[in-house]
Amino acid sequence: MTTIPTVRLDNPDQQRTIDALRSACIDVGFFYLEGHGISNDILDDVVQACKRIFHLPLSSKQALSDKLMSRGYTAFGEETLDPAKQIKGDTKEGFYFANDIPKSSPKYNPAKLSGPNVWPSPNLCPEMTGSDCDAFRSSITTYYEKSSELGFRVVQMLALAIGLEDQHYFDDDFTDPMAAMRPLHYAAEKSNPEKGVFACGAHSDYGMVTLLLTDENPGLQILTKQGEWIDVPPKPGAFVVNLGDMLERWTNGLFRSTVHRVLTSGQNDRYSIPFFYEPNFDCKVECLPICCSPENPPKYSSTTSGEHLLEKYRQTHADFSPQED
Repeated sequence: MTTIPTVRLDNPDQQRTIDALRSACIDVGFFYLEGHGISNDILDDVVQACKRIFHLPLSSKQALSDKLMSRGYTAFGEETLDPAKQIKGDTKEGFYFANDIPKSSPKYNPAKLSGPNVWPSPNLCPEMTGSDCDAFRSSITTYYEKSSELGFRVVQMLALAIGLEDQHYFDDDFTDPMAAMRPLHYAAEKSNPEKGVFACGAHSDYGMVTLLLTDENPGLQILTKQGEWIDVPPKPGAFVVNLGDMLERWTNGLFRSTVHRVLTSGQNDRYSIPFFYEPNFDCKVECLPICCSPENPPKYSSTTSGEHLLEKYRQTHADFSPQED
């Protein structure tokens, strides 16, 4: 029976950590990450901050939407991650926050998803005071920065787990990473897979690696190599980490981008915060030489990080319409 392994970043025996990580990436594609260095206070604070903003009236949440940048609020049902099996969109709502690039910056480019976040203000959200808005922004920014640092550490460990000799192999591909956090609120609506109702439809993640922070409510499931759905129970203080399609492409299928979904019981609302850590927009993604041979040729065509993500967003987001260059 498949179980979810645990990897500790603070293990003084680095080789043991690398071996455990490699095994998790090949066999499961999911693992719990402990010893990550982000305090429980920061984790608790960002979860509570996200719960508060989801409790705002719909009109205030809708005011925090920027369709051009694909930032801010996304409504219930807007995303359909398994169109072949779903009769309606996912029973979840969310927010997108990424690197906060002002329009005055030379890095501003909506076509490359590079631009400003949408932050609450008393003008947009009358229910929040100025100090409420500042506190929310501080919570999100702190968590974003800490998760970005952790994502970079995990990528360096993944390089060694792949079998590359240099942990800095991918460093140049993450000088300006497409990192995004997406607080999610799942409604207390019972999922019914047989009738095509999912809290989150079955999918694999698109990018490099995902760090998932979740509350105490279960619901996440992964599809094993044997074709069985198994639960991934919440584990206090730990991240649930999974690999994305780009890493599977880089490793020629050695490391698994595992299909997963969320089913809710209908008894409780559920909150989670996936943090997607992806390479630079123009990064070329193709099979690593160490992962292919004449007997094992590349299974995937070459692509770029940005184009791969944009195509996936077009397929799954009803209102996705980025501005072209």
